[in-house]
Amino acid sequence: MGAKLRVYKRRIRSVTATKKITKAMEMIAASRVVKAQRQVAASTPYASELTRAVTAVATGSNTQHPLTTEAEQPSRAALLLITSDRGLAGGYSSNVLKAGEQLTERLKAEGKEVDAYIVGRKGVSYYSFRERKVVESWTGFTDSPTYADAKAIAAPLIEAVQRDTAEGGVDELHIVFTEFISMMTQTALDDRLLPLSLDKAVESDESAKAGEILPLFDFEPSAEDVLDALLPRYVESRIYNALLQAAASKHAATRRAMKSATDNAEELIKSLSRLANAARQAEITQEISEIVGGASALADATAGSD
Repeated sequence: MGAKLRVYKRRIRSVTATKKITKAMEMIAASRVVKAQRQVAASTPYASELTRAVTAVATGSNTQHPLTTEAEQPSRAALLLITSDRGLAGGYSSNVLKAGEQLTERLKAEGKEVDAYIVGRKGVSYYSFRERKVVESWTGFTDSPTYADAKAIAAPLIEAVQRDTAEGGVDELHIVFTEFISMMTQTALDDRLLPLSLDKAVESDESAKAGEILPLFDFEPSAEDVLDALLPRYVESRIYNALLQAAASKHAATRRAMKSATDNAEELIKSLSRLANAARQAEITQEISEIVGGASALADATAGSD
């Protein structure tokens, strides 16, 4: 019986140590998600206003720009998939990968080839395990992305959109990431960045919803030059905002997963403690029975000798 009690105590010590780790990870994720949430709130207005500016230029001129003009028969699309470098975040990465698979199937059903661009080790491992081609990948910064990271990601994507499809270029640019809605809600979604959908951009513009009319502009030196300058910034800002939302979502998912693990550890410790107490009580009861039995046997032996 003593051996069983030692097993329970050893398991309790092990689970207690694990609980300390998960609790610490929960607190770290909670502090990081607050910082990431502030960065999302700070970057979103810039991305929205830049989208409005690009929309104003595109709608206020008759310029046919490759980054805003729909291809007559699009045959190739680039997919930017934003995952995490680390795990321990519940279904965060699997939800993004599932959304990416659904978008890929939809694009292929439309007769388009898909070029994959991956952010995060989880996405890279997923594609590598299935021996799928990845045009380019980036890792090591998903927990705390910077604008420089977004700029590095945007450069080859913009270049691919500007190239002809016969030379390895693409007609469309799609992005899949996790949108941070609240501490408890994060949703994996896909969005088309290029060509810029003017109708969709105007519909999503808050001022347009309020009934305001986009102002008329004069362009210097030309509308095409203005678009050449604005559109790269537009893509970079949208990718940066997506990276920040993905980081905030990942930290929130980690916090939730670690809290669940901590709660499970507490329940397991309580269960093991009850089993240990029962084993100790059984051991004490057996020792008392042995003492009483020994005393009774001794008393019988003494009485027989008399």
